[in-house]
Amino acid sequence: MKASAAILAGGKSSRMGTNKAFLEVRSCRIIDHTMDELKKVSDDILLITNKPEEYKGLGVRLAKDIYPGMGPLSGIHSALVHAGHRAVLVVACDMPFIEAGLARYLISFADDYQVIIPVVDGYHEPLFAVYSTSCVPHIERCILQGKRRVIDFFSSVRVKYVNEEEISKVANLELVFYNVNTPKELALAKKIKAKKQEA
Repeated sequence: MKASAAILAGGKSSRMGTNKAFLEVRSCRIIDHTMDELKKVSDDILLITNKPEEYKGLGVRLAKDIYPGMGPLSGIHSALVHAGHRAVLVVACDMPFIEAGLARYLISFADDYQVIIPVVDGYHEPLFAVYSTSCVPHIERCILQGKRRVIDFFSSVRVKYVNEEEISKVANLELVFYNVNTPKELALAKKIKAKKQEA
């Protein structure tokens, strides 16, 4: 099944102090790795940002939040509105170890579900998940009611929760959802990358 892929880059990076998407983990920027993996699963990649001038050189479609200031839920909403396919894989811009294998696995359920979301240690991973464009009115309803949590609209749609056992079969469970919010987390990511290259 064809799917669009959207990178959410709407965060303020306040804890990092610089744009997280352009941080390097070894010799590769996070955004470059993300795009390389997404190109393996999608022919329609877009980036959601309220600072499009920072991303013009990437060669992907850019779109802004339609409802600014509402966090990741607004970014997901904009991705669904602007996507070229009904199924949309959404990923954050600060995840240096995303894997195309998990993306393909999640997309494989898109015919039967409107949301396909991993759950690890009881926590949802909404920023490496698949959403249907049919979720748009449900998300808009939440936004207009001031509800900002991604899971707030789940009760209105068909959701596939992907458990740890399933994830482990197609991706490195300990790394695939790792994100860098602080300099300390960035330093650890670089150490992890170095170990992977030496292995």
